[in-house]
Amino acid sequence: MFENEAECSCQDCLKRNPIFNTLNFSQIEQVSLTKFTTKYKPGQTIFKQGTILTHILSLTGGLAKISIEGYNDRNLLLKIAKAGEFIGGPGLFTDKKMHYTVTALTECYGCFIDVQTIYDLIGENKDFTISLFSHVNRSAIYNFNRFIALTQKQMQGRIADALIYLSKEIYQTTKFTMDISRQDLADLTAMSKESAIRILKEFKDGQIISLHGNDIEILKPDKLNMISMTG
Repeated sequence: MFENEAECSCQDCLKRNPIFNTLNFSQIEQVSLTKFTTKYKPGQTIFKQGTILTHILSLTGGLAKISIEGYNDRNLLLKIAKAGEFIGGPGLFTDKKMHYTVTALTECYGCFIDVQTIYDLIGENKDFTISLFSHVNRSAIYNFNRFIALTQKQMQGRIADALIYLSKEIYQTTKFTMDISRQDLADLTAMSKESAIRILKEFKDGQIISLHGNDIEILKPDKLNMISMTG
């Protein structure tokens, strides 16, 4: 299912999550000695919703999708995780279970850290605890805003939001190749695959975007922003 990447010290890692910048030398070494690094191929499951949460993941390379598995094989794609993100979830402090599924979109690298190590660091380092809780709260605020958009915007507004999100947050350019499928785009916007494809075609026909397969260029960002704001 996976193969191990060459191990490196957390002290020397340039891709570690900023949360760990609050740790002193001995605490960084504690993390380094207990973590293991893994490589995943596109499409492989990193975490499965409902399984026991034994480790958290610090993603050091690639893109992964974070999805809630719903009823009747319907999923909600919460977000796309990229290098530098810290993935664990609310189960870390509650029922010790994963509450979403994480799947590699591209070739992914990540460091798995035992949850007991995290608990130990929380007890030892106040700044680490504050940084970790800040991360958890930012994720919650992001999800609140997402749920408002998904429940109150029309389909055009939701697709516009998704394209802006991919452009600004994930690829950081107006011209990019999507690593997600049309079904993933539908799951990201809480609509059917057919509806997502239809609205993409509307945007293409209106020359708001250029679309060739998964290659997208946002031609009229102001127009796309207006659709997003008006819903």
